[in-house]
Amino acid sequence: MRKLQFVFMMLSVLCLAMPAMAQTGGTGAASLVPIGAGIGMAIAAGLCGLGQGKATASAVEALARNPGARAGIQLLLVLGLAFIESLTLFTLVVIFLKAK
Repeated sequence: MRKLQFVFMMLSVLCLAMPAMAQTGGTGAASLVPIGAGIGMAIAAGLCGLGQGKATASAVEALARNPGARAGIQLLLVLGLAFIESLTLFTLVVIFLKAK
């Protein structure tokens, strides 16, 4: 619980610091869009990986309980994994459109 509180506190500090970093002066500061895009893609890929692992674990458990339902479970597993993977691909497309 302490670590989660620390993570949320650090995220709030970073969010409050964004207006200060958003100001562009005459110094030609580097854009933070590629860094934000990389962090966004990392979060999307990581969470989709967790979702795929949970879906696969549930399908394996369902197969262990009822081996006769293999065809239906396998079809729904593949369909679910395709939908989960599409979320990562949509994130990648949005990042390419935003980062230019």
